[in-house]
Amino acid sequence: MKTFRIGGVHPHDNKKYSAHKRITEVPLPKKAIIPLVQHIGAPAKPLVAKGDKVLVGQLIAEAGGFVSANIHSPVSGTVNKIDVTKDAWGMAMPAIFIDVEGDEWLPEIDRTPVVNNLCKLEAKEIIDKVKAAGIVGLGGACFPTHVKLMPPPGKTPEVLIVNGVECEPYLTCDHQLMLEHGEEIMIGIQILMKALNISKAVIGIEKNKPDAIEVMRNLASRVLGVSVQPLNLRYPQGGEKQLIDACIRRQVPSGALPIEVGAVVDNVATIYAVYEAVQKNKPLISRVMTVTGKDVKNPGNYLVRFGTPLSDVLELAGGVPESTGKIIGGGPMMGRAMNNTDMPCNKRVSGALLLTKDDSYRAEPENCIRCAKCVSACPMGLEPYLLSKYASLEMWEDMEKHSVMDCIDCGCCQFTCPSNRPLLDYIRMGKATVGGIIRARAQK
Repeated sequence: MKTFRIGGVHPHDNKKYSAHKRITEVPLPKKAIIPLVQHIGAPAKPLVAKGDKVLVGQLIAEAGGFVSANIHSPVSGTVNKIDVTKDAWGMAMPAIFIDVEGDEWLPEIDRTPVVNNLCKLEAKEIIDKVKAAGIVGLGGACFPTHVKLMPPPGKTPEVLIVNGVECEPYLTCDHQLMLEHGEEIMIGIQILMKALNISKAVIGIEKNKPDAIEVMRNLASRVLGVSVQPLNLRYPQGGEKQLIDACIRRQVPSGALPIEVGAVVDNVATIYAVYEAVQKNKPLISRVMTVTGKDVKNPGNYLVRFGTPLSDVLELAGGVPESTGKIIGGGPMMGRAMNNTDMPCNKRVSGALLLTKDDSYRAEPENCIRCAKCVSACPMGLEPYLLSKYASLEMWEDMEKHSVMDCIDCGCCQFTCPSNRPLLDYIRMGKATVGGIIRARAQK
C-alpha cells in the first residue's frame, strides 16, 4: 500500500469510540446564530434585517468577494438581530441571530431520500450551482469549492483526488458518511469530474477503514475512470500535498497549489454537499460532525444544522463528563482547546473531542536536545525547532525565509518532541504574524 514520502507520525487512531455509529440528526435549537465568517476569505455580507422572515435554505448573506462563500439559513423563523457573537476561542465575529419557528423549507429543495444519479448540467452550470450553494471544503480548511473548480489560465486539472483518509485521531464522521452515503458521494465525484473536464479520479482511504474501502470500491467499479487507493496509516495523510503524493506520486512545490501538478483535492463530505446542491437544490446548511472521547456517554456522528449551539450537541451525546479536562474543536493533532461551548456550530466544525484530565495534561517543556526528531517528522520538510526559535525571538523575516508559510499546522513536530517543546504553538503564532506582514506588503 502507498503513503506519502516525507515525514509523518503514527498516533493511535482512537476511533473505536464513535466508529460505525450511525449518523444521528440533532434537534433544532430555539435560537440559531449564523456566523458570517465560516470560510477562508472575505466575510459574507448580510442580505436580511431585523424582523425579516426566513425559510430553510434561503440566502441570507452573499459572498464578500471571489474567495468567499454564500451563507443560507439553516432554520426557518424571524431574524432577531445582526450582531456580534464569539467563537469557541473567544474571538468576536459578526452573525445573524434567528428565532426558530417551525421548520419550513424553500419549496425547490428536494428533501426526499431518492438518489438522483442523472446530471444534465454543463460544467459552468455545475460551478455556478456549487458557488450559489455556499459550498466550502469540509475537511478543515473551508476553502470555497467553486474557486477550486475555476483554475487560473494555463493550469489544467488532470485528476480529482478524493480525500476519504480522515487521518486525524478520534474523528469518524467522514468514515460513516462513506458507509451511509457512498452512492451519493460517487455521483458527486462524477459531477466534479464533469465540472473540471477530467476523466480520472482517485479515492484515497486509509486501511483502518476496510468497510469504507469495500463500499467505495464496489461503487467505483461501475464508473469509468474512478479508482480507490488504499493507503497505509500515516498522519497527516489527509493533507492535500501528502494525499497527492500518496495517490499519484506527484509532489507539490513549495508555495504552490495542487493545480500546479494537475490535481484538485476535495473531501468526501464536500463532495456529498456538491451532490446535494446540484441534484437536490440544497445549499450547505448542515454537516456531520463527531463527538467523542473516552468517557463520553453517547459518542457518535451527528448531523447538525449550522447555528446550533455546540452545547446542544454535547447534551445529545450525554453531556460533558466530570472527568473532562479539555474540549478540543476538531481532533487532538490539529484541533484547539475551546473555552466556550455555547458557540454556534458552522461549516468549520468537524468534531468535538472531550479529553480526560489525564490525557489533556501537558508535560513541562524541557531544553531542546538537538535530536532532530521534529525535522524527520515534518511532512513539509521544514525545520520546526528553528522556526519556533525564530518565533520566540520575533525574527519574522527569518521565519519567512525558512518557508514558515508552508507549515500545515499538523502538529507532527510537537507530537514527536521528547522534550515536550511547544513547537506548534510558537510556529502558529509566527505563521500568523508573517502572513499578516506578507498581506500588508502586497497591498502597498
